[in-house]
Amino acid sequence: MIVSCGAFFSYFYDMPDRMKKYSTIGELLIDYRKINQLSQADFAARLNVDIRTVQRWENGSTLIKPDKEEGIVNETLLPYQLLRNLNASVPIPTFYDFSLRKYSLSELTNSLPNAHWFKSHLEIATKRIRTLDYEVDIDYIVRYMKYHKKITKSLKEVIKEAVRLLPEMNLIITDDSGYYSGHSLIFPLKPEAYEKLRSRQMNEQELTVNDLTHHRKLDQPIFFGFDITADSNDNNFYLTSQLFRFVRDKPNQKYLFCSIPIRYDNVEVSDQIGLKIVWEGERGKNEHGLEVFPRFQEGNFKNFLSEDN
Repeated sequence: MIVSCGAFFSYFYDMPDRMKKYSTIGELLIDYRKINQLSQADFAARLNVDIRTVQRWENGSTLIKPDKEEGIVNETLLPYQLLRNLNASVPIPTFYDFSLRKYSLSELTNSLPNAHWFKSHLEIATKRIRTLDYEVDIDYIVRYMKYHKKITKSLKEVIKEAVRLLPEMNLIITDDSGYYSGHSLIFPLKPEAYEKLRSRQMNEQELTVNDLTHHRKLDQPIFFGFDITADSNDNNFYLTSQLFRFVRDKPNQKYLFCSIPIRYDNVEVSDQIGLKIVWEGERGKNEHGLEVFPRFQEGNFKNFLSEDN
């Protein structure tokens, strides 16, 4: 669930063929070690267990004891539900994509339906979403995002201020057991900061607290989708539905959404929800080997969310 790249709505554009079906916990742990270049001894040391314990987990001779599950989730940031599905006497086969950090139970749900289906189910909500608690959540978020966005000390302060200014859109979602399952980080920008990002005079890593303002102070509020991601399409749906409802119900419908996603996108879906590409960066891979395609997108969802559309 960690390496979900991009910003607002970037998760619409999944690549289902990258989802791998796992039938045992051993298969999952072996791939985790390979991707993170860890030996069994390295992995065992990180979990404070004997190497023979890791070997037994991987060859299927023993399951992970319940008291060790939380430690593995915290160390690996693998979704708790994924671990629970596979760490059972009768495992529930589950699809997982290490690059997107997303799981699903069926090939049919590896990717989201089109945006209009999403809109038709907009009123479905969950109680598992809460406003981000900076002191409690920031360290986990930094770890969660480390593969695709470096969270500097300055950006930590930006996140903290964004929560204060816009608690309705800076959110955490947990699973049914209370484990972290995703987040949204939305920054209310000053027009000057927006123009610098749009014209490529500044990158998002250079944002500071001084670039934020309360959205009600502007004739045209500007919301910058710094990062929104979750460990499954269900949780993505709940986060995005809440954000859609927030902007739909705003008295001031002149707002602007913008973002700089870095994942490969489905431009047609982007058009459906009202985001247009202003500029595109160079395609390639980042230092962690993730495929990236940075671009600046912006739009207003008034037409998309209207009853007539």
